[in-house]
Amino acid sequence: MNSISNMWKHPRTSAAGLLIAIATVGGILSQQGITLGAAGTGTVVTLVSALASALLGLLARDPGGASSTGSTAKLGAWALIALLLPLPFITGCSGVTVAQDIVNWTPALQSAVTTVDSAASLLAPADAPIFMAATVGFDAASNLLVAQAWAYLANPTAGVLAELQAQIVTFQQQVNAALLKAAKVTNSASQQHALACIQSVATIVTAIFALVQSVSSKIAMARMATDSTIKLAEVTPYMDEAEAASVVAAHYGEPVCLARVQLARTLHAEAQAGF
Repeated sequence: MNSISNMWKHPRTSAAGLLIAIATVGGILSQQGITLGAAGTGTVVTLVSALASALLGLLARDPGGASSTGSTAKLGAWALIALLLPLPFITGCSGVTVAQDIVNWTPALQSAVTTVDSAASLLAPADAPIFMAATVGFDAASNLLVAQAWAYLANPTAGVLAELQAQIVTFQQQVNAALLKAAKVTNSASQQHALACIQSVATIVTAIFALVQSVSSKIAMARMATDSTIKLAEVTPYMDEAEAASVVAAHYGEPVCLARVQLARTLHAEAQAGF
């Protein structure tokens, strides 16, 4: 009875709790591939989750109705947590939408690989050969990934997706191996510069990887996880979280703090999936 009474006494908090639950359940259903039907270019689940998040944001910004400043702050904090739940690159969208998002990442990927190509000249003479050997396959891998991204956008079928899945795993493994090799460079300045350059590529590859995952079946994800021999847990200690978040934030035009939460959730989801 006390619970029911509290619901009527604190309607805004109760409404916020309900909206948080809707947004959370919607996110879980999307990750499990449950759509409840199509809604435009997305799904019913993602539409309902987005509406819940939007209403929660409006509720948190409403200055009236709160009994105290403290309760308003708490409500706003919970609203912020719920608003951070959706990921820009794991939202259960259609294959065409995901394909376009992957293609949108490719200019940044090519730019990052170009930076890697010119980085060796800035390293200590003894470290340059190590770096070049670690990153020698980046150009070919990125060019193939870009070509497959455009192919999937033009023809988002299971066969083309399978090729994209195989290539993103291959490229991610190359990047992970390069990070581990760069971490062994003894010159601190060279190591820092080498890791920073490779991480720029790694961040974009991770974002594309997550996009590919969002339209992949459980069987395909299990196969991709099996092919991923160098796990994310091995390389994340060598990555700068703030720098990675800034890359994501710049791409999606969002605050860095939001990108950091999204990136953390993405890495956690990939680790849970066996990557």
